[in-house]
Amino acid sequence: MRFLRFLSVDPVNLSLKGKVYSLVACFCSIFFIALVTHIVSLGPEYPMIVASMGASTVILFFIPNSPLAQPWPFAGGQLSSAVVGVTCALYIDETASAAAVAVGGSVLVMLLLRCLHPPSAATSLAPIMAGESITSLGYDFVIQPVAINVAFMLVLAVFINRLVMKHSYPSPLPEEVKPAAGKKHTVSAPSHKIGISEEDLNRALQDLDFFVDMTHSELSRILTQTELNTFKRIRGDIRCADIMIREVVSVDFGMEVEDAWRILYKQNLKAMPVTDRSRRVIGIVTGHDFFKFINLDVYESFQDKIRNFIRRTAALTASKPECVGQIMTAPGVVLQETAHIVELIPLMSIDGHRQIPIVDSENRLVGMVYQANLLAALYNASLATQIGKEPAAV
Repeated sequence: MRFLRFLSVDPVNLSLKGKVYSLVACFCSIFFIALVTHIVSLGPEYPMIVASMGASTVILFFIPNSPLAQPWPFAGGQLSSAVVGVTCALYIDETASAAAVAVGGSVLVMLLLRCLHPPSAATSLAPIMAGESITSLGYDFVIQPVAINVAFMLVLAVFINRLVMKHSYPSPLPEEVKPAAGKKHTVSAPSHKIGISEEDLNRALQDLDFFVDMTHSELSRILTQTELNTFKRIRGDIRCADIMIREVVSVDFGMEVEDAWRILYKQNLKAMPVTDRSRRVIGIVTGHDFFKFINLDVYESFQDKIRNFIRRTAALTASKPECVGQIMTAPGVVLQETAHIVELIPLMSIDGHRQIPIVDSENRLVGMVYQANLLAALYNASLATQIGKEPAAV
């Protein structure tokens, strides 16, 4: 009876909607590539579709994030296996030997070319098992049906996965970070990410020596989300609204630079959200946004440079920004007031933001969270509800 327990295990961790979409995608892709191959056929003696495409559709549409489903493994594996299969069918007379060499050879070639795609091994068997009907075509079999099937299947895979099923296909390759000699990493460098890094994943997979049917980027995303969920469970339900500063000084898009600088300087602020007339956040302006338009290479006192920049231009035309909207950083990074504070951690620790505007469901400004607020909440969750009542040390 223990064996029956395996029947209750679903190998595809997809919702019912995801399974239906993938099923329809398999049906449509096979129908269209058979139809298109028939239309562009080289002749009536050529088959419309190779049988292994059926297995390929399952991989491409049910597990599109798998390394085996990426464009190069799919295309390279199918085409190289077809070449190996035709070669074995033409030069090895004994069927069993030809089949064994075809499968073994195709797998070897795919491993050497780094394009392992399991259904391709079946493609190498097609010329051998079909007999004269395929071997008479010679290497034209690689063009039709294999190459034509592969080309149109790839187009459909990208279109359906991206536009219909909303998957990031092809999956992005992991970035290799090589810091320049003598330079220090910035806070946004991937090697300084909190948690599991790409190097950690590679080392763990090498130590365990087994294959994970998932790209490193997807595996890293799952592990990162797991860490965030664990944090939520341990820290409890602390929202941005619980720790934010509610009395926030903001400026309008059209406010003059001089007026904005006066507010920033006199109130000793590091940043101010930029809002429209409905208090919707459209950007943020910091001290750096003022300085980045000033030429520091010119020999002149710093006070004079600031004064010349922020001063209103009397002429009808100006060669420098005149309003906040021209110097602000947009689009501004914001979080909903209902967001858990765990979402602040990557924004502040990895992306380097020192303050995050908090908005309501209509994107209207309701507060601001500074690094000091987040650190206090992480240090003692019981202080979270008191932080919003006190001014932040920015």
